[in-house]
Amino acid sequence: MSATPPPLRIGVAGYGVMGKAHNYGYRVAPLLRRLPVTPVVTVMSGRDAGAVAAAARAYGVPEIVTDWREMVSRDDVDVVDICTPPGTHAQIATEAAAAGKAVLCEKPLALTYAEAAGALTAVTRARVHNAVGFNYRRLPAIALMRRMITDGAVGQVRLWRATWLSDEFADPATPWDWRFDRAMGGTTIADLGCHLIDMALCMAGPVDSVCAQAVTFIGSRSAPGGGTAAVTVDDAASALLRFESGARGTMEVARAAVRRPCDFTVEVNGSQGTLVFSYARLNELWYGAADDDIGLYGMRRIRAEHPSHPYAAQWWPIGQGVGYGSSFANQAADLLEGWPDAPWRPNFADGAAVQAVCDAMETSAASGRWVSVSEVLASTL
Repeated sequence: MSATPPPLRIGVAGYGVMGKAHNYGYRVAPLLRRLPVTPVVTVMSGRDAGAVAAAARAYGVPEIVTDWREMVSRDDVDVVDICTPPGTHAQIATEAAAAGKAVLCEKPLALTYAEAAGALTAVTRARVHNAVGFNYRRLPAIALMRRMITDGAVGQVRLWRATWLSDEFADPATPWDWRFDRAMGGTTIADLGCHLIDMALCMAGPVDSVCAQAVTFIGSRSAPGGGTAAVTVDDAASALLRFESGARGTMEVARAAVRRPCDFTVEVNGSQGTLVFSYARLNELWYGAADDDIGLYGMRRIRAEHPSHPYAAQWWPIGQGVGYGSSFANQAADLLEGWPDAPWRPNFADGAAVQAVCDAMETSAASGRWVSVSEVLASTL
């Protein structure tokens, strides 16, 4: 039997849902592919000692700290994996890079383009591996959709549209926490919209300009210590997009859509065909081509589970499907497969590009005008 690959030691900042998902991904990744290293989470950080200790026991992490700075400085950490609220991302990433650590940062990379650009400068200067956790890229159906677009299955992309509907904020009785604080949780545009913008850039190319609107329906929430606290994030937003290629797009994100748990859709209409994805049927893709037999007019369902499809051969026999957790295992396997030589993608440059579009949308929503992405980029020069 061959020797076990050497460990790649990982420190995870944050222990909530994302911390759980990333720990799961590291455990499963070696089952999918032969990796040059064995991912091992050596330490996890969290401000609440009791909560992070309980999570560490559940996730099989041997040590905890209550200050992420202590974790970043440890000799037994090669990779810093950031799963904390968005308002902390850029600072942790910058200090991890300065300490010579590779950095994986959950989305969004930052709350503003200026912060994202600063984090990008830090990892570039330090010459460390860096990636942003746009995990939905790693779903077989989304990966197949991107491949088909690249291969010309829809011809020239003309229209791109997406929605992301959630009921996370729909109940007025939901108490205030960091998610309602723009300085910590970011806007709905940045939090949910960043995933869709990442897909837009991958599928239709760079965005030239946007025209957006945003609204907060419930302006205050009950505060943990009594009384109420102001909500400083939007409950819903939508935007028109102009792509540099000449394509047009629309996007809607909402956390106030009753009985919509986490429903997102992406559709691309091209000169020669249409592709449609719905997360509610995450192992399927719908496709129709202009040169299909006219007697079979309409869309056909593709089961994105055939061994010829991205990621599918590494999972289960056709028909068994994959789920949310699979995207994190695919992410870990993709990042570590070429360690230490292959660069990581999507990287901080991709994350900063997404944040520039988010900033343009937020500026547009506040000012009521079209805003070019170049205006955002110029504002940091």
